[in-house]
Amino acid sequence: MKEDFVTYEYRTAKVKAKDQTVTTDMYEAFGWEVTNVSCGAIDTITLSMRRDRKLKHKQELNRLERRAEETLSAVNALKRAQKTGARIVALTIGIVASLVLGGGMCLCMLCEGLAAMLGGIALGLAGIALCGVNYLIYAKMTAAKIKQLQPAIEENEEQFANLLEKGNDLLQAEFI
Repeated sequence: MKEDFVTYEYRTAKVKAKDQTVTTDMYEAFGWEVTNVSCGAIDTITLSMRRDRKLKHKQELNRLERRAEETLSAVNALKRAQKTGARIVALTIGIVASLVLGGGMCLCMLCEGLAAMLGGIALGLAGIALCGVNYLIYAKMTAAKIKQLQPAIEENEEQFANLLEKGNDLLQAEFI
């Protein structure tokens, strides 16, 4: 019987394409080896991985791996939160601006007379002004939210890096 026979455990993970390298690094720090990368739905990648079943520190590696996954999820959630509120406000202002612009156009086209024409032009200009101001509001809100959330993101990223180092140290202790 062969003594160098190795049994593996297998795992797949679906991640966004932009997170592929971070996720690959994370799993490799806990003993996983990426065996296949396949494209899935829009902007999604499936990573197929394997790991030796007989790792000495497997329980600790699994515990650290779960914590690293949770920390990475928290970082991604915080990064999404940086723009979510500003996006909602920008879309709302954009809809209102379109309605004001359309109302001005309707007033010009459907009503006769100089007063209706001038009122329609004024409404149209107000709608165009709202469209122009919309981006400035979005940029200012996004910058404020980024400034507010950046310390939490950096703290979570530091915690994530420490977890990966601990996992890698456990793997190195396995081979020494």
